[in-house]
Amino acid sequence: MTIDNQPATRRGGSHMDLGHLDQFGLGETALGEFALVRLLDENGVRHEDERFDAWVSDIGPDQLLDLYEDMRVIRRIDSEATALQRQGELGLWPPLLGQEAAQIGSGRALRSDDFVFSSYREHGVAYCRGAGLVDLLRVWRGTTQSGWNPYDINMATPQVIIGAQTLHATGYALGIQADGTDAVAVAYFGDGATSEGDVNEALIFAATYAAPVIFFCQNNQYAISEPVSLQAQRPIADRAPGFGVPSVRVDGNDVLAVLAVTRAALDRARSGGGPTFIEAVTYRMGPHTTADDPGRYRDAAEVEQWRGKDPLTRVEAYLDAQGALSEERKARIAGKADAVAAEMRAGITSLVDPDPLSVFDNVYAEPHTGIARQRDHYSRYLRTFVGSDGR
Repeated sequence: MTIDNQPATRRGGSHMDLGHLDQFGLGETALGEFALVRLLDENGVRHEDERFDAWVSDIGPDQLLDLYEDMRVIRRIDSEATALQRQGELGLWPPLLGQEAAQIGSGRALRSDDFVFSSYREHGVAYCRGAGLVDLLRVWRGTTQSGWNPYDINMATPQVIIGAQTLHATGYALGIQADGTDAVAVAYFGDGATSEGDVNEALIFAATYAAPVIFFCQNNQYAISEPVSLQAQRPIADRAPGFGVPSVRVDGNDVLAVLAVTRAALDRARSGGGPTFIEAVTYRMGPHTTADDPGRYRDAAEVEQWRGKDPLTRVEAYLDAQGALSEERKARIAGKADAVAAEMRAGITSLVDPDPLSVFDNVYAEPHTGIARQRDHYSRYLRTFVGSDGR
């Protein structure tokens, strides 16, 4: 991947002025249902936007091809993980199908010293951060309590408690402030999380202390089975200015627009401008998790309508029109995606199950009588099964 993660500059060499609530040209109050930043529409047509074009002035066909390849690979990873769950190799999997542009566009905008706090669906962001293929899946196989060392890739392991990661990101951002660096903390969450108190509390603290944090909401239209229209009577991005946090709505299926908006927000945070709230309007094409049946709560016609807004096909259409996506390149990308999936499958299915009693390790730094008692009870329980170790 060759995308430069430093923000592009405006013509003349100066960055956009992002110091006010109306920094994005969308006003301080209501953004409006259709006020989406969009640079590449569903037909692959490039649209000019004087607010954000400068932030992707370095993205030509070659760089867009790299982003397209990322999206193809992560979609293949996602489909393989879903298949692994269906085949009994994983206990659960939360698919990201349809949200590739939101994750790759924002993930590729980040610097290596930025720190990400995500929910459980940001596999694309983790891929951008350098997470190992097996590390993406091992927690879903149940062989570990975590997927990776957060400090190896500057990304916390997935948060299952809805919205809690926004507080973690804000706290980390305050630490960045105290250290005097220009790194940024980024919190990823879904539309459902915005109804949680944690998210609102995080916005209050971030605004109060002008913390260098980005709140990145992937509005995929459903909080499990509840449509966003039931919990948000106005666009979700409208909420943030009430806390003093500027916000922007972006077409979450447009990887170019997501990259531009994220770069602008990062630059604002690095220059002392404080937090930004990004609402990436996208759609969860698959189930909430592999334990879910979305056919029970949404109409097939709605899914088909969003299928026409697919984040990959619009980039492919644009690149085809530019003559930049040859059949040879398509085949090479497909080959890489398949190879990645095969490597991931081989790695995850060869993992050795941990010792059952290891669940008690590292709970406390020092010996603890309560843990010792529980370990003893569980050990005696395991011995009632075949084999002394319960296997």
